[in-house]
Amino acid sequence: MPRRIPPGVRYMTQAAFAFSVMSVFVKWLGARLPTQEIVFLRSLVSLAISVALLRRAGVGDWGRRPQLLVLRGVWGFAALSCGFFAVAHLPLAEATMLQYLYPTVTALLASIVLGERPDRALAVSIALGSAGVLLVTRPAFLFGGVAATLDPVAVAAALGGALLTALAVVSVRGLADSEHPLLIVLYFPLVSAPASLPAVIAEGVWPHGIEWPFLVGVGVFAQLGQLWVTRGLSHETASRATALGYLQIVFAALWGAIFFHEVPGPYALAGAGLIAAGTLVGARAAARPRGPEPIDTQ
Repeated sequence: MPRRIPPGVRYMTQAAFAFSVMSVFVKWLGARLPTQEIVFLRSLVSLAISVALLRRAGVGDWGRRPQLLVLRGVWGFAALSCGFFAVAHLPLAEATMLQYLYPTVTALLASIVLGERPDRALAVSIALGSAGVLLVTRPAFLFGGVAATLDPVAVAAALGGALLTALAVVSVRGLADSEHPLLIVLYFPLVSAPASLPAVIAEGVWPHGIEWPFLVGVGVFAQLGQLWVTRGLSHETASRATALGYLQIVFAALWGAIFFHEVPGPYALAGAGLIAAGTLVGARAAARPRGPEPIDTQ
């Protein structure tokens, strides 16, 4: 009989797909709408869905650790803002690849904050993924004028998003043993909606036509991704689970070619190959049985 896919692997794969679909909508909308407006409307949709799901599940409190839940929302809002800006101003595959420096940072933060120690397979996975991201970034001090470089402002946003995502992931992992997954997801839009509102008031553009269902799609697929990644992190260590998120790059490259006629160059393809190899190593490591890992969330 075929071996059953571990729950953490399944949830993280589903999350990667959902986030990649969300990115397609964000890139299309970002051609006309300001980034913070997309963040705001995405947050409103996610907030409505979160409240409905919490009521259905009978979760009526604000959590045992509301301060850490709010902090998780702050990290998530900042990461989302950087990520949406990068997606709107870079090729979809490259924008996604650059943001996937975060498993490396996550592994380091998880080791310091949560006491998690990456095994050898995970170290190989992170090394391959990081080398792949380096090929995509093509910094001038390594490549000179051999390859066209990407927009430095958008690259900086993507890298900043990677760091902030790592902080959010570690926060989620720290909360997973004491808080309901739906409650953890709720605090993301609960913080990001009011945080993005001032920019919307200052420079908002009224959506037209198909932009409305696309904005709803951003919120729906973001909500699905957040829910699945939260559940995935409750089954796997923060560093191991996020390594599986590299699958989003494969989806992003596919959508970029189909919808935006973006064909990655040789350096990006080589980087994608390394990242895919890292994903396979991480997935195999995650599939191995392991004992319980007590985590101090106090």
